[in-house]
Amino acid sequence: MAIVANTFTTFDAKGIREELANTIASISPEETPFQSNVGSESVSNTFFEWQTDELASTSTTPVISGDDVASFDATAATTRLGNYTQIRRRSYVIADNLNAVDTAGRADEIAYQVAKRGKEIKRDVEAVLLANNARVAGGTGTAPETAGLPSWIASNINEAGDATAATGDGTDARTAGTARDFTEAMLKDVMQKTWDAGGNPSVLMVGGHNKQVVSGFAGIAAQRYMAPSEGPTTIVGAADVYMSDFGTLTVVPNRFQGASSGFVLDPEYASVCYLRPIQQVDLAKTGDAEKGMLIAEFGLKVSQEKAHGAIYDLTTS
Repeated sequence: MAIVANTFTTFDAKGIREELANTIASISPEETPFQSNVGSESVSNTFFEWQTDELASTSTTPVISGDDVASFDATAATTRLGNYTQIRRRSYVIADNLNAVDTAGRADEIAYQVAKRGKEIKRDVEAVLLANNARVAGGTGTAPETAGLPSWIASNINEAGDATAATGDGTDARTAGTARDFTEAMLKDVMQKTWDAGGNPSVLMVGGHNKQVVSGFAGIAAQRYMAPSEGPTTIVGAADVYMSDFGTLTVVPNRFQGASSGFVLDPEYASVCYLRPIQQVDLAKTGDAEKGMLIAEFGLKVSQEKAHGAIYDLTTS
């Protein structure tokens, strides 16, 4: 059917108001599983230190009744470790008239941008803590860097034959080897090594691909489903709990860690140390705009690396 002659349509009219939803749809990963699992604490120096110690090996040597002590057991000194804090910041500059106009989806542009930068810097912290990075003291013209998790875990590991492990004191990073498919035998190996060392890990943190691989392991806890009498049945295709001979692990995917690594963690023996927690700082006004930044200064403390384990050099697809 043809349109009637001289029909005035929306294509001809002027002054039609725009339709813009009063919401903003944002989809970006925000979860920070490592920070959520480990604790946090305050430090008062850019270089913070702690000590580790171990019990002597067991002995089965019998002692004669009434015998005097002819020789004394050796006393080992504690091991002193340390890490540097690292600074991360996210800045913004907002024209004054932008905060005055009527904007859709947010009543206050500065408040909106501050909230957004807060989420971004928290993700930055997660990525820094999990980076294969050695500590750097910093200096004039050189930014200090905190040693990330892979530079601390050296004892209870399973890695490729051509890889080079880190020393385990934050002073160097590991060198990756040839990628291998993640197998349950690798996980069992690390779990036993950690148990032998006295550890009791409770978290397995992996990238997205290897989260799916773990779901196929035989040690995954049996899952039972009861179909509801009304409504749809939910089918669960993920594995969140792995049960081994040496403990139970909660399997947690992390978007911000190296995808080729799997970390077996005891959250009690790691923490994020803040010299300056995430905070908003207003910067000097020099024109017709508001300036500011969110800044944090933090470092990673692995109080006992033998409480953890790692599977390295895994395929990622």
